[in-house]
Amino acid sequence: MPRVDNEAFYSSALIAHGETAEGVHWNSTESQEVRFRVLRSLLPDDLSGLTLADAGCGFGDLYCYLERHGERPERYIGLDVMEPMVQAARKRTGCEIRVCDIIGDRLPSADYYLCSGAMNTLTREETEAFIRKCYEASTHGFLFNLLKGWNTSPIYNLYLPREIKRLGLDMEAEVEIREGYLSGDFSVAFIKPRPDAS
Repeated sequence: MPRVDNEAFYSSALIAHGETAEGVHWNSTESQEVRFRVLRSLLPDDLSGLTLADAGCGFGDLYCYLERHGERPERYIGLDVMEPMVQAARKRTGCEIRVCDIIGDRLPSADYYLCSGAMNTLTREETEAFIRKCYEASTHGFLFNLLKGWNTSPIYNLYLPREIKRLGLDMEAEVEIREGYLSGDFSVAFIKPRPDAS
């Protein structure tokens, strides 16, 4: 059972704030872009040959952020369950944006999956399923952020970094965690181990 009605949660923000960071429940564009910067730092230096899939893409802000910094991937696929956000993201990015339930639908293959904020209202079970699905659909790995803290909020989905590290190790991923860039937030890379060249 979800913590909140996602459609009502995001629709009300969209009505109140329009196509802005606040319209997808970020405190501000600045805090949203801090998170984007950290996720970008976990990717390879050169994005030009990569396919990136943005799980819970909202208005396509991550793609717009990368483009503003001159870092366009070879292909960007945005996935979101909210039709109005999908329509807005298509207009803003000109990229392939699909209506998609990450947990319930089949996911397209991509070099890296990324997710910024879309797991913040999921349950524990949904979060693990979301992470596993995105990791499996990637050829190289899944990069994401979560809210940090004890799991006591009735609305938001909070984790301790050590819990996520344990999940990553259980999935046999190489795990990297970044903290300290914003209070109450952390970012994670689950990278697929490279097969031995020998």
